[in-house]
Amino acid sequence: MTAPLSPALVVLVTLALPLVLLSGAWLGAVLDRLSLRLLGSAPAGGLSPLAPLRAAAQLLTRQSITTEAPDRLTRAVAPVLYLALAAIGMSVVPFAPGAAALVETPVGIVVWGSCEALIVIAVFLHGWSPNAPFPLIGAYRYAAIGLPIMLPSMFVLIAAALPAQSLSVSRIVASQAEIWNVVRQPLGLPLFILVGLTLTLRGPFDYADSADLAGGTSAEESGADRALWQFARLAMLTAFSVMAAAVFLGGPLGPVLPGPAWLLVKAAAVMAVTVMAGHIFALMPPSRMLSFLWVVILPLSFLHLLLAGLEALA
Repeated sequence: MTAPLSPALVVLVTLALPLVLLSGAWLGAVLDRLSLRLLGSAPAGGLSPLAPLRAAAQLLTRQSITTEAPDRLTRAVAPVLYLALAAIGMSVVPFAPGAAALVETPVGIVVWGSCEALIVIAVFLHGWSPNAPFPLIGAYRYAAIGLPIMLPSMFVLIAAALPAQSLSVSRIVASQAEIWNVVRQPLGLPLFILVGLTLTLRGPFDYADSADLAGGTSAEESGADRALWQFARLAMLTAFSVMAAAVFLGGPLGPVLPGPAWLLVKAAAVMAVTVMAGHIFALMPPSRMLSFLWVVILPLSFLHLLLAGLEALA
């Protein structure tokens, strides 16, 4: 059973959530630069820990340029929605062994799945708002890829919930006290990382903001607007990494170190793998990616769920 949070602890965790998103966004930007350097590229600004902060400051001080007739409402809503979904998704993850999450619910996995689905809406609104061709094409391409990836995500997360016999993230964490899900369900984490690449617009699943569309949904953005969208992407990378660490790596479970430290260490490891995967794998044509999703990833994720169900029955 999970112990409910005291009112003082609720306030503390609520205040810590933005700090985790900020520090996670900074770490994601640093890992991005480090991955490029390891792969033989020389990122602008070098590998200084302050380089992401300098880049953010440069964006914030630039003039924001808009298109002729943008949809100003959706332009404002899209990044805020994306950022809010990251915070909501992370709020259902427990920060310590035996402790409740900030939003303790018996359907935490469903809450996360709802956030995944709404990310497609946020990205589509982001591409719709400039009233320009490249952003709109990026929005439609992402919707075509983002919707099918929700099925493998559902299968993978349900498989992870089977040993706990619950959709609560806290219960899933507690069920890994003896063995992590990444060990008893070895396909789960790799498949979930593919989902994470889609949610965070990275690598072979970035059909929204990719270079072949001159930046896609971000092609007409500059200044503070661009900085906010990039921060929202990195915040979602943080939330995804925390969720993956909880569902597949036991979250805050571990010896010696306190629970929150274990959760952050595991989330950082997932983030590093996700960032590196985003730089290693090439972007496929959308038609080929759709075939790959329906013909390879979806059957593989269903097989993974079937094997997890048989293992749970045994």
